[in-house]
Amino acid sequence: MNSFEESLAYLNGIRKWEPDIGLILGTGLGGLADEIDIIESIPYSDIPNFPVSTVESHRGRLLFGLLEGKKVVVMQGRFHYYEGYSLEQVVHPVRVMIKMGINNLFISNAAGGLNPEQEISDLMIIEDHINLLPGNPLIGKNHTDLGPRFPDMSQAYNKDLIAKALEFSSEISVGIHKGVYAAVQGPMLETPAEYKYIRVIGADAVGMSTIPEVIAAVHMGLQGIFAVSVITDLGVEGKIKKVTVEEVLEAAAVAEPQLTKLMKLMAKSL
Repeated sequence: MNSFEESLAYLNGIRKWEPDIGLILGTGLGGLADEIDIIESIPYSDIPNFPVSTVESHRGRLLFGLLEGKKVVVMQGRFHYYEGYSLEQVVHPVRVMIKMGINNLFISNAAGGLNPEQEISDLMIIEDHINLLPGNPLIGKNHTDLGPRFPDMSQAYNKDLIAKALEFSSEISVGIHKGVYAAVQGPMLETPAEYKYIRVIGADAVGMSTIPEVIAAVHMGLQGIFAVSVITDLGVEGKIKKVTVEEVLEAAAVAEPQLTKLMKLMAKSL
């Protein structure tokens, strides 16, 4: 029995049904869990082969429940390369959720804004990405039972879900944009020169997550991928200042009710 099968076997003994939507709640964005009718709450430490969250704002629980009447499985906290995990470990829960049968994956993260049109606590719907991490979860032997050796990434983020989210923008009371997300290894925030470089190569926001999870999901053939960044600090020339973790969490807290509203509207529309 491989690591996925062990995790899946354990969860299959607990879960009551097959979820349709998987959700990953990023830094400071775990409050969406309060809107879910929770049926099961499982600490990551109880699940065989699951990493354990080491970031203080990540609760480290896998939740099963209902959101707007839809069956969901929720990662209340994710894993990052900078925590010392391999990228294969980072995406292990995503692969398990897809093995459980999800058809849609909704992802959130906190990110630094690079586009001058963005403000702190705005939302950015991710339409494409640039991987600046030192690798990806597909390096090494390909698991043909999971997906092909050379997955195509040209349509990683579902265009229909992006269009649907933009239709809901009038119901969201913070700024909402779409753009390109870049992922770096962290955990330090970027220098002004690095912000400028990442902007020049085409990114609108930069963070330390999400892309490995998306790559793994695309590899496994999942098409319903939707991701949103909350802009928690600004890497725009003239607006760059020292940022603390507390300020990042405060900015995320301002946006969280609106992100929750958007995710609920998206779930309801499926």
